[in-house]
Amino acid sequence: MKKLDSLRAHLLASVPEIGNSPEKMEIFVDKGGVAVRAGSLSFEYSYTASVWVQDYSGSVDNLLVPILAWIAANQPDLFEKGQRKPFTFESELLDAETCDITISIDLTELVRVEQQPNGLKVTHLPEPIINDAFAGVPTGTNLWAGLIEDGAGMVEIVTR
Repeated sequence: MKKLDSLRAHLLASVPEIGNSPEKMEIFVDKGGVAVRAGSLSFEYSYTASVWVQDYSGSVDNLLVPILAWIAANQPDLFEKGQRKPFTFESELLDAETCDITISIDLTELVRVEQQPNGLKVTHLPEPIINDAFAGVPTGTNLWAGLIEDGAGMVEIVTR
């Protein structure tokens, strides 16, 4: 799972309190699963990544904002969900200056598996680019609501 390594590197570089004491942070998978389709070895990881920071004395904002920036680049669909809650967190106050904090992020990773002459090629696919709008389509148009099929089996998109 490549995203865990990416998240770790990002937090080490972005949060001085973690970069100066990397032993205070652990990243692990709390719950995970794999989704497949018949006839293919390609699959999708889905899991909850947990970031646990012990004895954190910095501003919680200085931890959460880099995580939001990482999500925007690495799991942008979390910003598209109706509830607009890309992660959850729990915190235990240890004293007036430090806390333990756990952040939980639901992540997915697409993995393509292809047969090659000398074996299998495994490729972790990048996140799709999510554009806010389509050229010439009014904001708020539900593009999928108007799918129709003509007599020749061709699908046409009809916006309403």
